[in-house]
Amino acid sequence: MEIFHGTGVSPGIGIGRSVSIESLPSEIYRISLAESELGPEIERFRASLVDAEREIQGTAAEVRRKLGDDLAAIFEAHSLLLKDQDFIERIVQQIKSEKINAEWAIHRVVTDLAERFQAMETPHLRDKVEDLRDVGRYVLRCLQGSTTHDLSELGSDVVVIAHDLTPSEAVRLGRSRVVGFVLESGGATSHTAIIARSLNTPLVVGLEGIGKRITDDDPVVVDGKEGKVILHPTDEVLERYRALAGQMKARDSEMQATRELEAVTLDGTSIDLAANIELPEELADAQRFGARGVGLYRSEFLYIEKSPELPTEEEHLEIYRRMLAEMAPHPVVIRTYDLGGRKLARELLATHEDNPVLGLRGIRLTMARPTIFRVQLRALLRAGVDGELRIMLPMVSGVEEVRKFRHGLLRLMKELDAEGVRYAGDPELGIMIEVPSAALTADVLAREVDFFSIGTNDLIQYALAVDRNNEHVAHLHQPHHPAILRMIRFVVDSAAEAGIDVSLCGEMASDVRSTALLVGLGLRRLSMAPRQVPAVKSRVRQIDRADAEEAAKRCLTMGTAQEVDDHLRTVFGAALVSA
Repeated sequence: MEIFHGTGVSPGIGIGRSVSIESLPSEIYRISLAESELGPEIERFRASLVDAEREIQGTAAEVRRKLGDDLAAIFEAHSLLLKDQDFIERIVQQIKSEKINAEWAIHRVVTDLAERFQAMETPHLRDKVEDLRDVGRYVLRCLQGSTTHDLSELGSDVVVIAHDLTPSEAVRLGRSRVVGFVLESGGATSHTAIIARSLNTPLVVGLEGIGKRITDDDPVVVDGKEGKVILHPTDEVLERYRALAGQMKARDSEMQATRELEAVTLDGTSIDLAANIELPEELADAQRFGARGVGLYRSEFLYIEKSPELPTEEEHLEIYRRMLAEMAPHPVVIRTYDLGGRKLARELLATHEDNPVLGLRGIRLTMARPTIFRVQLRALLRAGVDGELRIMLPMVSGVEEVRKFRHGLLRLMKELDAEGVRYAGDPELGIMIEVPSAALTADVLAREVDFFSIGTNDLIQYALAVDRNNEHVAHLHQPHHPAILRMIRFVVDSAAEAGIDVSLCGEMASDVRSTALLVGLGLRRLSMAPRQVPAVKSRVRQIDRADAEEAAKRCLTMGTAQEVDDHLRTVFGAALVSA
């Protein structure tokens, strides 16, 4: 038995036999052409684009029917690439300059562009590689007249082993007897990962070289939650994972059953559970798992996807309107770009920072580069007329930043007035409470804004001076540290006194071990990863508010996170505070 460790990006258990998939449709050869053959070859290539467009639209229609509009949009984007004149011209020029066949020209151009994307620093740009290769393979199949492989005839469940997998391959294979995907490359935010999660097919990525360690028909277990792949599992391991798979299936059914239930405590206190999303495609998950609105849309990922270009005002507006329409009547909170820090945008910063996490990022970058951010802000104002849209500012450290931002927003309103453009005249404006100075002056800030959202990820990091990605100090990243609890309580109390809304959108909201404590601290709105909504809802429905408030009151007097955890176990039992 061998165990391989990768990154689990689609949870679940898959047990079956391995099948290796070679993504290229067939062998591609370089064929030299005479000058007189180039014209017909280019025409053959252009004809293949038409055929590929027809095939992609067919895939999009199937995905729309089975998985919804959000995932179908992935393939609509593929269609746009097929019409991209720069992409087409690169291939035509390869055919002309090298005097080669269209297949080899496509292979060369796609490989070159894929390598360039792969070398880029941002994960979302690297994830573009699979979309590019997907389009290339469609065109190659049409040129060669080859058909796609179909695994539906397989007599037993299979685990697909591949270097990478394109979105269309994931859709096609995920609808057959495939119970798991194991890839050497890929990432958590890729379109393939999103589709795997939508298909409820476990996926583990980042297992470089595993294709050489596993042969066809090897028995394999895929653990998409822990990121483990077990080759030749023992009977004992198989029995354990079969039992675990059964438990997960039962839990999923139970969680799905909670979708229509209200998130209310035993005494009838309502808790709003919203979704944190990074990509518009995740709206489908937010709806499927019963989220009441979007509590945090990380809009910087729109920039990262478009980089090195900047998204246009219309591109912003299209996404914001789509979110409002799909999540209506619930609110959508859009955080302005939180670029900088580890999401360093060199094109915007135009400078080097030794400590970017404490540098020009969030609201500071918005203020420093107003000509860039005015595009996003204009789109936000325009989208505000279409639903309950709330604008949220990241990394606010004091009142001056909020006032300066409001002044800039008024100037943009005057611009829109002069142009005769409709916009939301009094947009709801809120701030992320993720800097200790903001938490400690929340009573003052509450008089300047319409709502708070507590971002515990950064708040814990800055308050405790702990980088949770640093293995030497990660154990000191303690959400239940009394200092963090006191700051949360002060922010909640300050919001209540000023009569404004307050939510919590950090990872604490997703962690069922914190649910009772957060309810006890006075929070009535939590925002989390869409898939965590059912689990947190189930926890909420087991809690009595009075018990939670009394427990939180006691925890605020304690000296360590361990004491807090021990007290929560005493009050609520292991069932309510275990992972």
